[in-house]
Amino acid sequence: MPQIDLSVYLIIGPQDCPGQDPVAVVEAAVNNGTTLVQLRDKTGSTREQVDLARRMMAVLEPKGIPLIVNDRVDVALAVDAPGVHVGQSDMSAADARRLIGPEKVLGLSVSSQADLDAADPAILQYLGIGACYPTGSKADADDVGIKSFGALTVQSSLPVVGIGGINHSNAEEVIAHGAAGVAVISAICGDHMPGKASADLAKLVFQAKQRYA
Repeated sequence: MPQIDLSVYLIIGPQDCPGQDPVAVVEAAVNNGTTLVQLRDKTGSTREQVDLARRMMAVLEPKGIPLIVNDRVDVALAVDAPGVHVGQSDMSAADARRLIGPEKVLGLSVSSQADLDAADPAILQYLGIGACYPTGSKADADDVGIKSFGALTVQSSLPVVGIGGINHSNAEEVIAHGAAGVAVISAICGDHMPGKASADLAKLVFQAKQRYA
């Protein structure tokens, strides 16, 4: 199973970087500290998503950085992606695990105590808990809040990545509340210099993990 580093977890799709090639953004990010990439494409056809995933894999594989595909198990299988991430309204984690087999990474979104209690650590590698802060990137995200995020994270036997509204100004707080890393969209995709944005965020997360270890 691929090793994953949740420190700087970039979530990206064409909808997140209009006017830019998502693969170019991914390349700039992973060259500057991004440690994991999730393709979350809510606009493309199945074929377009497969093509985009293949292009991302071509950038990521030589660097040893796994591509996680959000929701679309079929797209992940088509390109032999290293992992899949599912949410509470997607295919169940148990069904996803049966389809992808035992050697792929599987992550799950959690936004409540009930979600956490139902998560099976035997079939998962990590949890994404949030939204830590209000976010415009995901309209249906539940606003957990940073205090509740910390309360859920401390109970998890799996590593946790914070999701939702995270940027350079609050990433340290997320790590301080127990996260192994931060998942971001606009903090990197929305910057006209995504490489620098990634490098700055990676430095903040590294320093915070040293401080709160």
